[in-house]
Amino acid sequence: MALAVRPMLNQHVLATPAGPTGPATRILSLDAGWRFGKFEPAATVPDFRDGALARVNLPHCAAPLSWQDWEPAAWENVWIYRRPFSLPPELQGFRIFLQFDGVMVNATPTLNGHHLPTHLGGYLPFEYEITQLLNGDNNLLAVAVDARWTSVPPEGSLHGPSRIDYLEPGGIYRPVSLRAAPLIFIRDVFAKPVQVLEPARRVDIICSLDAAVLPRGKVEVSVELLNKGKILAHARQAVDLQRVGKTEATISLARLHDIPLWDVDDPRLCDVMTTLLVNGQPVHNHRLRIGFRDARFELNGFFLNGRRLQIFGLNRHQYYPFVGAAMPARVQRRDATILRHELNCNMVRCSHYPQSEAFLSACDELGLMVWEEVPGWGYLGDASWKDLLVRDVGEMVLRDRNHPSIVIWGVRVNESANDVELYRRTTALARSLDDSRPASGSMTPGSRKTWKESWHEDVFAFDDYHSAPDGTVGIEDPVGEVPYMLSEAVGQFNYPARRGFDNYYQRAGDAAVQKQQAIFHAQAHSRAEAKPGICGVIAWCAFEYPSLVNAIRGVKYPGVYDMFRIPKLGASFYLAQTDPRRRLVLEPNFYWDFGPRTPLGPGPNIAIFSNCERLEIFVDGRHHASLRPDTGNYPHLRHAPFFTDLEFDAATPPELLRIDGYLDDELALTRSFSSDSRRDRFVCQADDRTLTGDGSDSTRLLVRVVDRFGAPRAFAGGAVSFEIAGPGVLIGDNPLDLTATGGAAAVWIRTLPRAMNAIRVTATHAALGAMMTEIAVQAP
Repeated sequence: MALAVRPMLNQHVLATPAGPTGPATRILSLDAGWRFGKFEPAATVPDFRDGALARVNLPHCAAPLSWQDWEPAAWENVWIYRRPFSLPPELQGFRIFLQFDGVMVNATPTLNGHHLPTHLGGYLPFEYEITQLLNGDNNLLAVAVDARWTSVPPEGSLHGPSRIDYLEPGGIYRPVSLRAAPLIFIRDVFAKPVQVLEPARRVDIICSLDAAVLPRGKVEVSVELLNKGKILAHARQAVDLQRVGKTEATISLARLHDIPLWDVDDPRLCDVMTTLLVNGQPVHNHRLRIGFRDARFELNGFFLNGRRLQIFGLNRHQYYPFVGAAMPARVQRRDATILRHELNCNMVRCSHYPQSEAFLSACDELGLMVWEEVPGWGYLGDASWKDLLVRDVGEMVLRDRNHPSIVIWGVRVNESANDVELYRRTTALARSLDDSRPASGSMTPGSRKTWKESWHEDVFAFDDYHSAPDGTVGIEDPVGEVPYMLSEAVGQFNYPARRGFDNYYQRAGDAAVQKQQAIFHAQAHSRAEAKPGICGVIAWCAFEYPSLVNAIRGVKYPGVYDMFRIPKLGASFYLAQTDPRRRLVLEPNFYWDFGPRTPLGPGPNIAIFSNCERLEIFVDGRHHASLRPDTGNYPHLRHAPFFTDLEFDAATPPELLRIDGYLDDELALTRSFSSDSRRDRFVCQADDRTLTGDGSDSTRLLVRVVDRFGAPRAFAGGAVSFEIAGPGVLIGDNPLDLTATGGAAAVWIRTLPRAMNAIRVTATHAALGAMMTEIAVQAP
C-alpha cells in the first residue's frame, strides 16, 4: 500500500555514496510521544486541541487490563492516536515511508489532514509512502484504530469474541516508524539457500528494486555473503531498469563449500549485503541475516541437515498480563529464550497468527525452529474474509521468509473445516513466494476424515486429543501416505474422563490436577516417538493466555508456564529434558506442603523429573528411597521421570525433604525443601538489570514467596505493593494479590523516553517485608 510519488530526481541522493556500500534505509522510531483517547472526527485535524488526551508510548494497549477478567467491551471501540513529528534536514530529498508493524484491528491514518487508506487486520505490517504529504518540521499523524469485532481474520463470527480461543485487545501494539530511502532503493531481498547438503550449494537472491525515477546510466546490484565480517562470496550484476515502480533482479552466489550450517544446537548465521549502484556509485544497501540449513519432513520423520531429529516443542501465544500483546522487543525475545533454554524445545508453533519479528529473530539466534501460521481459529468467513486470509498468507511469507528458524508455513486456519478452493489458493501462494519450505495446517478428527479428497498441503499436522483405553494420553497412528506430525496435544483435555477440556492447571488450583500436567506431556512425547512415522509433537502449550473458551475468569490454563512466564508443575518434564553436561536439573512434580490443601503431603506414586541417573530421597534427615528413572513406562524420553511415595500422617508431618542427584555414582546436585512456612521469605527479582530509556523498553519484575531454601511455597498468599522512583513506570496491578496467583506473579517495569537515571522499585509483601531492586537505564 503506497501513495503515488511525483517523480523527482535529487542528484545528491543518487550520486553521493555513504561508505563503500551506500547508505542503508534510515529508520526513525515514532514509538514515543503519542496522545491517546476515544475517537472523535475532529481529532484527525492537525489543529485539534489534544491536551486532554492521555500521553502514551508504543507499544500500547487501548484498554487498562489486569491479568484476568478481561472484558472485550473495554477495548471494542474506535480510538485515536495522535503524534507530531518533524523530518530531520538530512532526510530532505529522500523517499519517506510510514510503517506500522501491527495495529489491532483496523487502522486509518491521517497525515497533515490527508486520509490514508484503511488497513484491515491486526497481525502483519503495512506501510504508506508519504513523501509528498510532509510539511518538513510541522507534521501531525493521527491514527483512528477500530478495535471493534469485525470481519477480518481471525474475527467475524456472529458469536463474537467467544468464538475464537484467544482475546485480542485493541491498540497500536507494535512499533511505528518512518523509513527514509533514496529515490531508487532496494525494497526487499529474498536470499534462499539451495542444495544445502550438496557440494554445489548456493544462495539464490531475489532483489526487488523500487524506483521513483529512471536514472541516467548503468544500474547494478552487488551482493556479498559474509560470516562474522569475512566475505565468503560475492557477485555483481547489471539490472535493466526500464520503468518506475518495482523491478526484480536475481543473482546467485555459488562455491560455498565451507559455509557453516544453521542447526538447533549450533545456529550459525550469515549476513547478506546487497548494494544498489548507479554509474558505479553505491546509493543504497540492504542487509539481512540468513542461515544455511536443510529441513525436510519425510514419511519416516523430520530431518535437519540430513539427520533425523524428533520435533520437541510447544505452542506459543504472544499475550501478557496487563497489556495484551503490547510488549517491546526485549520481552518478546525472552519468550524464545524460555522455550529454547529453559523448556528445551527445538520447535515452537506461533499459534495462531504471525508473531513479533523480535521473537522470530531470537529464534534464529537461539536455534529454535518455528512453525509460523496465518491468523485464524476454526471460523471461515465470506469471500471478502477469505481474500484477506490469502493476503495475510502472502504478507506473512514475504515478511519472514529469510528467517532460517522457520521450517514450515501454516497456511490453513487452525482447526478449520476443509475448504478445497481456499486452501489451494493459500498453498499455491506460499509456494510461489517461497518454494523452500513445506505448507501445512492443523487438522481435527472432522477434517481428517476426508483428507485424501480435500487436503492440499505438504505435511499432515494433527491436533491429537484423545485418551488411551486406560485414561492416559492416546496417540493416533500416522495417516501413512504423507509426512505426519502433531501440531497439538495435551492442553486441558481431560484424559481420565476421556472427554472435555476441563483440566484447569492453575497454580492456585487443585494440587492433584496440577500434578497430572507434566505426566500427560511426558506420555504424549514418549508415545509419539514410539511411532517412527510421527515427526514429533508441538504440545499445547507454553504459556497461559486470555480466553473466553474453557477458561476461568478470562484466563485459560493449559500452559506449562503461567501468564507471568513463571514455571508451573507442568514445566518440570520439559525442564529436565536437557543434557546434564549443559545444566543439571532436579524438579519435583509436587509441592512439599502439609497445609489444608495437601494435608498428607505430596501423596503416593508422585514424580520427580531430573536428568540425573539416580536419586536418593531423605525425609527429616532419614533415608527414604533410592530411585531410578522409569524407562519401562517412558522408554522414548531423553530423561524419564522418577517415581516414589511421599504420603505421611497428617498429625505428625515431616519438615525437611532433601533430594540428591547422582551421575556416575557421584553426587551432582542436591535440593532441599521445607514444609515450615514460618521461615518463608519474599523475593523480588528483575530479569534485566539494564534497560534503554526510549519509553518502550521493559523488563519483568518477579515476586514470589519461597521457603527457607528458595523453593516455591505452594498456595502462598498476601498482597504486594510497589513504589517506583526514577524514570520508569509500573505495568501491572498495584497492589498485586499473590493469593489468586498461587504465591508467584510479576509486574513489568517500562522506561520513560530520554531517561538515563536508575529506576528503583521497592516491593513490599504484607507479611514478609520489603525488597528493593535497582535497574540501570542507558541512553537509546
